[in-house]
Amino acid sequence: MQTFDLDAQGLRALNSTLHGLRGQTNQTVWDVVNPKGAHSIAVGLDAPIDLTVHGSTGYYCAGMNKQATVRIKGSAGPGVAENMMSGTVIIDGDASQYAGATGNGGLLVIKGNASSRCGISMKGIEIVVHGNIGHMSAFMAQSGAMVVLGDAGEALGDSLYEARLYVRGSVKSLGADCVEKPMRAEHLEQVADLLQRGEAEHLARPEDFKRYGSARKLYTFNIDNAGEY
Repeated sequence: MQTFDLDAQGLRALNSTLHGLRGQTNQTVWDVVNPKGAHSIAVGLDAPIDLTVHGSTGYYCAGMNKQATVRIKGSAGPGVAENMMSGTVIIDGDASQYAGATGNGGLLVIKGNASSRCGISMKGIEIVVHGNIGHMSAFMAQSGAMVVLGDAGEALGDSLYEARLYVRGSVKSLGADCVEKPMRAEHLEQVADLLQRGEAEHLARPEDFKRYGSARKLYTFNIDNAGEY
C-alpha cells in the first residue's frame, strides 16, 4: 500500500505521481490522508488502481476517471466524478452539485444525499444514490442509468434523451419531456444489478422503484410542442 500525505506532500505531487501510473502498475493500492477539502484530488486517473481518500474533498475529485476505483471516506464537493469514463467512484457521505456530470461510463455511488443537477448531461455513466437528489437532476441526460433510493427534487430529467431514471421515493416534479414509464423485466434486472454493484442491495428491492424516461417530443423542433421547450 502506498500512503500519500496531501498536507505534507501537496496536491501537485499527488496527481503527478498518479498520472505516472498510466496503464498497468504493481502499485495498485493507495491511501490519501489529510485531504482537508482540497480541490481536484485524483483527477485524470488512467490505471487500474484502488485509491481511498480519508476525508472530505473539494471540487472535481476523481474527475475524468478511467479504470480506477476511488473511495471517498467523507463527503465530496461539486463536480465529483465529472466526465468519468470508466471505473468506480464511491462516496461514503454526501455529494454537492452536479455529481457525475457529463459522465461517459463507469459507476458512481453516493451513500448519502446528492445536491442539485446530479447526473446532468450524463452520457453513459451509471449512478446509484442511497439518499435523495436535488432539483434539475439528470437534466439533458443522454444515456446511462440513475437509481435513487430516496426522493427527487424539482424538474427531474428535464429535456431528457434516453437515460433511464429509477426513483424509489417521491418526485417533486418532472422536467420538460420526462414521463413515468412502466417497469418491465429488463428494468427490474437493471435495478437489481445496480443495487448490488452500488452496495445497496440490502436497502431496497427492484420492485420498489418507478421508472422515468423521455416522452421523445423534443428530439427535433416541432411548433406544436413549442410550449414544452
